[in-house]
Amino acid sequence: MSTPLSKQSTDGQSPVHTPTGLIALAWTLVGVPLAYGLYQTVKTATTLFTG
Repeated sequence: MSTPLSKQSTDGQSPVHTPTGLIALAWTLVGVPLAYGLYQTVKTATTLFTG
């Protein structure tokens, strides 16, 4: 029995494995500015609606 990750593709190509550290770095590069932007948006909206 094989799992989907170990399943060989039918076109003869082996599956590509991305290093976990690279995935974590990419999510950090995207997530930190996104979280800061959301924080600033909520902070500004709170000021706008509460006076």
